[in-house]
Amino acid sequence: MTYQNILFEINEGIARLTLNRPDKLNSFTAAMHLEVREALETVKADPSVRVLVLTGAGRGFCAGQDLGDRAVAPGSATVDLGESVEKFYAPLVLTLRNLPMPVICAINGVAAGAGANLALAADIIIAAKSASFVEAFCRLGLIPDTGGTYFLPRAVGTARAMGLAMLGDKLSAEQAESWGLIWKCVEDAELDDAVAKLARHFAAAPTLGLARTKQAIYASPANSLEQQLNLERDYMRELGNSQDYREGVNAFMEKRVPQFKGA
Repeated sequence: MTYQNILFEINEGIARLTLNRPDKLNSFTAAMHLEVREALETVKADPSVRVLVLTGAGRGFCAGQDLGDRAVAPGSATVDLGESVEKFYAPLVLTLRNLPMPVICAINGVAAGAGANLALAADIIIAAKSASFVEAFCRLGLIPDTGGTYFLPRAVGTARAMGLAMLGDKLSAEQAESWGLIWKCVEDAELDDAVAKLARHFAAAPTLGLARTKQAIYASPANSLEQQLNLERDYMRELGNSQDYREGVNAFMEKRVPQFKGA
């Protein structure tokens, strides 16, 4: 497929998806949503992919929804924003969370509105020091969608989630790291190398084990302790029969670097 709004490539087990509307701070249109969906379907269907990197082109990660794509002009009919959430944003978040591999989000600049919460759908978030997060919805009389009302209180607690959502203040990457909203903040010049190093690590890691790890962690808030212990039992039973577990044990005993296949 020829893409107009994203860049997409798969190389040595690493899929890289770049939102590519830099003149609009990579804000989403319906066309870009469809291209992202197509790329993610390719990721899901390709057994060679061991990790996905999501980032943005230019000086920003993503400014959320392109308001010009569904503008509400004075006197015009209202727009069903719930349809946009149901058709585009909710499936996108669920797809990222359910991918059977690690998802790295590289925040190279501002992440605002739906762009901020899209980043939070990733498993590992690395941001450049100059990057920032803005829950801009309150400025338009809206709520934080794209999973914002789910991700924020779980990551930073109710008090901070309320402040971010109801004030719309800019949160620096350094503050986001100190609050536990993201994994790491690095110098701008180091972002590409840090992301590439992490992607290579995951591309050579035991992918099935990582997939079950993310599934177990994301399931835990809804489970009782007993339910979570049962889930751990079931996953450990499965993983104990995996090729990667056998390779990991053999490599440890033989004092060599393991060669994981992701199975």
